[in-house]
Amino acid sequence: MATIVNAGARLDRLPISSFHYRIFWLIGAGMFFDGYDLYVGTTVLGATLQSKFSTLPQNAQFISLTFLGMTIGAFITGFLGDKYGRRFTYQFNLMIFGLASLAAAFAPDMETLNILRFVMGLGLGAEIVVGYSTLTEFVPPKSRGRWLAFMAFLVVSGLPVTTLLGTLIIPTFGWRPMFIIAGVGALVVWYLRKNLPESPRWLESQGRTVEAEALMQSIEKEAATAGPLPPPASPKPAPSFSLASLAKPPILQSMVVGSVVLVVINTLIFGFVVWLPQFFVQQGLTITRSFAYTLVIILGSPIGCAIGAFSSDYIGRKPSIIGSSVLVIIFGAIYATFGATTDPALILSIGFLLIVSIYIQVAILFGVYTPELFPTEIRLRANGICNTIGRAATIVSPFIVLSLFQTYKVAGVLGLMIGLLIIQIIVVYLWGIEPRNRRLEELETATGGTGGPSGKAPRPARV
Repeated sequence: MATIVNAGARLDRLPISSFHYRIFWLIGAGMFFDGYDLYVGTTVLGATLQSKFSTLPQNAQFISLTFLGMTIGAFITGFLGDKYGRRFTYQFNLMIFGLASLAAAFAPDMETLNILRFVMGLGLGAEIVVGYSTLTEFVPPKSRGRWLAFMAFLVVSGLPVTTLLGTLIIPTFGWRPMFIIAGVGALVVWYLRKNLPESPRWLESQGRTVEAEALMQSIEKEAATAGPLPPPASPKPAPSFSLASLAKPPILQSMVVGSVVLVVINTLIFGFVVWLPQFFVQQGLTITRSFAYTLVIILGSPIGCAIGAFSSDYIGRKPSIIGSSVLVIIFGAIYATFGATTDPALILSIGFLLIVSIYIQVAILFGVYTPELFPTEIRLRANGICNTIGRAATIVSPFIVLSLFQTYKVAGVLGLMIGLLIIQIIVVYLWGIEPRNRRLEELETATGGTGGPSGKAPRPARV
C-alpha cells in the first residue's frame, strides 16, 4: 500500500523560514500588480477623456468590461485551478493580463482599448481567486490570518501607487506608460514565478503522492535551517469532496456565507469608496478639495488592512468580521447624519474611521476567510463561484447607488450599505465557521464529505 504523504500536517508544523517569505513575495508581487491594474482606470480614464481619445460612454464601457472580465475570470479559474493545479493557473492568468496590458499601451483607439480591458479583466479576476487560495495552503494555521491579510494589504496598496504614478507620469508622458508599467511588471513576475512550487496539499488530493512527497522533502529541508522540525500531527481519514458537494449541506452554507460577504464587501468598495470624490463634489466641495479629502480618508485603507491582519489571528475571523461590520454601521450612520457639514475635521475624522472599518473587512473577507471555508479538492472552484457572485454585484451596484444618491443623497447610499451589513452579520453568525488556529484538514473533517462523482464514501487514509 502507498505511504501517506500527510502534506497538510507536515506543512502546518513548519517554522517560519525563507521558504514562506519566498512564497509570499512570489504570489504577492503578482497580487500587487493585480491591484495596480485594477485601479489604473482611476487615472487613465481622466486623461483619455481630456485628450479626446475617449468619450464618457466609452469610459463607462471600460469600467463595465473590466468587471465583466473579472466576473468570468473568477469563475473559470476556479475550475482550472482545481483540475490543473495552482501553479499552472497562476502563471496562465498572469501572462494573460501582462500581455493584454502591454498591448493596451499601443491601442489605436478606445474601442480596441476596451476590448483589451476585457481580456485584462479575465486575468485580474483569476489572480484574486488563485492567489489567496494558494497562499492559504502553504502557511501555518497560527499565523495564516496575518499572512493572508498582509497579502490583501499588497493588493490595496495598488490604489495609492497608481494614483501617485499617474500624478507623476501622465501630465508629461500621457496615459500609455501606465499600462506599460503594469504589463512589464506582470511579465517579470511571471518569469520569476517559474520557481513557485505546486501546492503539496493539492498534489496529494489528486493522488500524485510521489510528487507531493518529493516536494515536501525539499520544503522541509529548507525550513529545517530555521530550527528543528516538530513531529506532524497524525493523519486522519480524509473526506472526499466533489463539485456536487457545493450544493449540499454543510458546504452549501459555506457557499452562502462566501457569496454574501463578497457581495457586501464589493458593494462597499465600488458602491461607496470609489464614489467618494463625486459625493464630496455634490455636497458643495470644489473638485480640488474633493480629491484632497478623498486622499486623506483613503489613507485609512492600509491601516484597516493592518488591523485586520492582526485581529483575524488574535480574536478570530468571525468576531473581526462582525465587530468591523458594527463599526461600519455606526460610523456610516454618523456620516450619513453629519456628512453634509462644512466642518472639515468632522468629515475627515468620521470618513477616515469609516474607511478603516471597511478595509478591516477587505483584508479578512478577500484574503483570509473565504478561501478557508472550503476543502482543498474544491477550494478554487468554490472560491471562484463566490467571487463570481461578488463581482457580479459590481455590475449592478453603480446603478442602484446612483438612483439612491439622486433621491436620498449620501444617506440613501449608506442606508443600502447598512442593510447589507446587517444581513452579513446574521449570515456569518449563524452559518460561518471559525478557522482561527485550526488546520485546513481539521476544517475539512468538520464539514464532512459527500463522496466523489461516483458517490464513493470518504477516502480512507493511505497507510
